[in-house]
Amino acid sequence: MTKPIENILPVAPTPFHPDGRVDEEGMRRVIDCMIDQGVDAICILANYSEQFLLSDEERTLLMRLSLEHAAGRVPVIVTTSHFSTQVATARAKLAQSMGAAMIMMMPPYHGSGLFPAPQGIFEHFQAVNDAISIPIMVQDAPLSGVTMTVDLLARLARELENVSYFKIECPFAADKLAALIEAAGEHIKGPFDGEEAVTLLADLDAGATGTMTSALFPEKIRPIVASYRAGDTAAALAQWQKCLPLINHENRQCGLRAAKVVFKEGGVIASDHVRHPLKPMTERTRERLLQLARELDVMALSWGK
Repeated sequence: MTKPIENILPVAPTPFHPDGRVDEEGMRRVIDCMIDQGVDAICILANYSEQFLLSDEERTLLMRLSLEHAAGRVPVIVTTSHFSTQVATARAKLAQSMGAAMIMMMPPYHGSGLFPAPQGIFEHFQAVNDAISIPIMVQDAPLSGVTMTVDLLARLARELENVSYFKIECPFAADKLAALIEAAGEHIKGPFDGEEAVTLLADLDAGATGTMTSALFPEKIRPIVASYRAGDTAAALAQWQKCLPLINHENRQCGLRAAKVVFKEGGVIASDHVRHPLKPMTERTRERLLQLARELDVMALSWGK
């Protein structure tokens, strides 16, 4: 991959049958729908893919299936996070061998209090960097409980050739993005945000070149990034304001369940099942989600009908 990935690279949900089995045909339909949404890349096996509820065998199945079905139509980013450096390295090597364009990793953590010192985190990424030749995206997210300082992130970018993308979705992400770009900008191909684009305008102001959202409605969010980067900040702001109620509802009320509910409503997948101990969203939350999605004429609501 020579041209940097920019704009929007959403996370694919993992569809399950009502009994909890992986829905392989549903996964293919998810990939097709996301490509029709005009995404610039697709991220699989991420937190919003319920990666923490998948077995190793299911991960391998979904990775192979997704990469084969995407068939080069868009780049596919595979999340390979694990506390074990050995496991994270093996996952990254397997992803590359199957055709992944990039991998994404969180820092090693287990629970809220078991994580290495900064040097251990650096060595974790270094081991993976040395084992593969495709880009690595560092995911800096509150879920890990790990504080990754700008100095550490900049060191990763400067000293590890493949570490060239950063997804910053911690509190005050814009300030952190700006500081990271100032510290290591020439080594960074892709400064991104996350959190369903809830802080997207501020993050674009800080220098972000794209966003990693859910698969809920990337066709409506991508124009925000494209307009902003083309210099039309007024159009970017206007589109973001249109999208913000749905972004906020997804981010604060629904989480990873939002894309599944909308995808089921639109016939993309047959079931919006989430694996236990996760629970379905309440009917009240679901009704508001679908109302906001209909008002925006979200593509996924009609894709399979």
